[in-house]
Amino acid sequence: MPDLDFAIEDVTAVDGSLTPLLEFGLRVEEADGRDIDTIALSCQIMIEAVRRPYAASEKEALLDLFGTPERWGTSLKTMLWTHAAMVVPGFEGTTTVKLAVPTSFDLSMAPTKYFFALENGDVPLTFQFSGTVFYRDSAGALMTERISWSKEARFRLPVSVWSELMDRHYPDGAWLCLRRDVFDRLYRYKARRAVPTWETVVDELLEKASAEAVP
Repeated sequence: MPDLDFAIEDVTAVDGSLTPLLEFGLRVEEADGRDIDTIALSCQIMIEAVRRPYAASEKEALLDLFGTPERWGTSLKTMLWTHAAMVVPGFEGTTTVKLAVPTSFDLSMAPTKYFFALENGDVPLTFQFSGTVFYRDSAGALMTERISWSKEARFRLPVSVWSELMDRHYPDGAWLCLRRDVFDRLYRYKARRAVPTWETVVDELLEKASAEAVP
């Protein structure tokens, strides 16, 4: 049975893609130098939030996810970011391929909230691999084996790479998804007051809420 090892070597933001896309340089090695026909690879990517420090402003931005810092001893946990899959072409010994990972700027999703809250540094990631490897035995017969989920690789994704990718696709903007009934109320508020832009509507409501909160 092939003995596969995986390592993430680098990451790049893909230019010209319709949606935000990161490509991770993935090195795959077969320890015994066995010929590999192909690999149908699945990958689960986890954010290990406990493996980095946080500035005070980042902790404030993460209140929605983890609560106040006093609770972080129990609330700050590893979370699932996303899944990815690819077919690794045949190789002997070692190969390097690009693992494409679509990303989202949907701020209703916990991973996006997490990335958005970070100002600098990097994000500790764990890639957990599974799938099927196709190889030849000593007689040349095609064999298959499952890849155990115990196969992992760690990588630290620079926050700047994610931020620059989102700035490229959504310059000076962000997405906010609302229930239709809430949007209808907001739309009617905007129309009744003849407010020119959505930014002005939100600014007006925030200023009103802040004024009411002052004792």
